[in-house]
Amino acid sequence: MKKNILITGTSSGVGYEASLLFSRNGYKVYATMRNLKKSQKLKEHVENENLDIEILKLDVSDQSTINSATDHVIKKDGKIDLLLNNAGAGFAKTLEEASEEEINWVTDVNYLGVVRTTKAVLPHMRKQKAGHIINITSVGGLVGQPFNEIYCGAKFAVEGFTESLATYVGTTFNIKFTLVEPGGIATEFMKSAIEKTAVDGQLAKGEYLPIFEKYLAGSQKRATESKISVYQTGKEVAEVVLQIANNENPPLRIRTSEWANTFCDLKTKADPTGLKLINEVQKNFL
Repeated sequence: MKKNILITGTSSGVGYEASLLFSRNGYKVYATMRNLKKSQKLKEHVENENLDIEILKLDVSDQSTINSATDHVIKKDGKIDLLLNNAGAGFAKTLEEASEEEINWVTDVNYLGVVRTTKAVLPHMRKQKAGHIINITSVGGLVGQPFNEIYCGAKFAVEGFTESLATYVGTTFNIKFTLVEPGGIATEFMKSAIEKTAVDGQLAKGEYLPIFEKYLAGSQKRATESKISVYQTGKEVAEVVLQIANNENPPLRIRTSEWANTFCDLKTKADPTGLKLINEVQKNFL
């Protein structure tokens, strides 16, 4: 029986590209998304290429849809080999300007969504004594950045959550965990992040304006003048995910580009893959 993978957030970007890439490389893909009305582009590829992709509804903010999708895969295949927690949303706004609703939304989609899907899938992987959970985070899960404190906080949480699980669930039940940490991704994710920035808020009238203008100018300059590419395509990131999935001994964490590695160097230099730290924690606690 071929390996299967459950992917969240597949209507666009990395999730969309990963669905196609994994299917083309022999996986059975369960491509999930919050809004099935956005599935047409993926459906066209499925039909034209006869790809082994089944599209399911899954909203990472709705536990019932997570359970339903997970149960469907188990009922059909009896197992889940890989879970790719990809669904997420960008956000750039100062803490002072962000509403309580926005803070809760960013945290829910980017962190609690990962917790929910992992919680639903983990019992099945534990029972089968095998599995691999791959979480798309960000360089923002390692390095805090201006105007990204709420988003980075959620991504830091995913890093700690995954690292903690790897210290005892991984070795005990033969379940692998990997954090995939891209830099900028030129996808709908970036468009969404820009739409939710402080440009349209009160920030433009406040004391943060000079800093924000400098931040935007710097971002644009890096994108156009950097010697190494800041932004990757969703397909490029998906290719890294596929390599990790096919790796018998995958790293705990991996950056997806030269720029991302350079940017995070001060945080990762002593332990680029994260595996040394896991071993140290296990020695101290288990």
